[in-house]
Amino acid sequence: MISTSVYVDQEREQVLSYLPMNHEQEWDFYFSNVDGKPGSFYLDMGLKDVAPVNSMPHFFCVSLKMNDPREDGLSSDREYDTLIEIENHLEDGIKDKRDIVYAGRLTFNGMREFYFYTADPLLVEKTISESLVRFPNYACDFEVKDDKEWLYYLDFMYPDPRQVQSILNRRVIDSLEKNGDKLTKPREVNHWIYFRSIEAREKFIEQVKEKGFNIDGVETLNDREFKYQLRISRVDGVRHRDVNQYVLYLWELAGELDGEYDGWETSIEAE
Repeated sequence: MISTSVYVDQEREQVLSYLPMNHEQEWDFYFSNVDGKPGSFYLDMGLKDVAPVNSMPHFFCVSLKMNDPREDGLSSDREYDTLIEIENHLEDGIKDKRDIVYAGRLTFNGMREFYFYTADPLLVEKTISESLVRFPNYACDFEVKDDKEWLYYLDFMYPDPRQVQSILNRRVIDSLEKNGDKLTKPREVNHWIYFRSIEAREKFIEQVKEKGFNIDGVETLNDREFKYQLRISRVDGVRHRDVNQYVLYLWELAGELDGEYDGWETSIEAE
């Protein structure tokens, strides 16, 4: 069985820094609408658990103009390798600096913006400038803002709850594919939801039954705030668009009833 779980990119080196010791990197991406244009965020979601970091109160943005973007303003396959090389050099430049952390990037409107938090903006500017010397064909600008509360990260970069659930859905699907699943076969998908009250759980059951979900079990767990557990299932497709459709429906319905959607799992159907 494959279930919703946290994915941590272990290939990215953990840097000794001013970050709290409990910080665990969790790199992922998602698409969003930015100023009415399509955008793609790639960020360390693990920073949310430690933000704001008081010792790094400055937000530093490197805005790089892409040379060969797609018509919609996102990056093209033709420029992909060069953009990754630039990003790697930026990260290599700061990896030994304790007072700089790379928070992520945004691609939109023909630009790629790299975001850092730091205790020393001048050090970041010097380090980044040195890293970009080998890419003279790219125009870039720097911007520094005071951001003690890390609002650029928490309110702008970080996905909203609905987007987080979509990211979790994709992680499960990625796990299925890595295990040889072609995602072509519909199969039973199991869901867990928790509620503060029995009444809310019953209202939820009433509505999901109309959508063809099976009620597989109810339990009361007295050691948690949302103690009224519900397990449901239905045979469904597991492509990302399909999963988002029914999982986000359940997630939203649970929220309307002051409940918590806790995730889903399904079997691997390798061919």
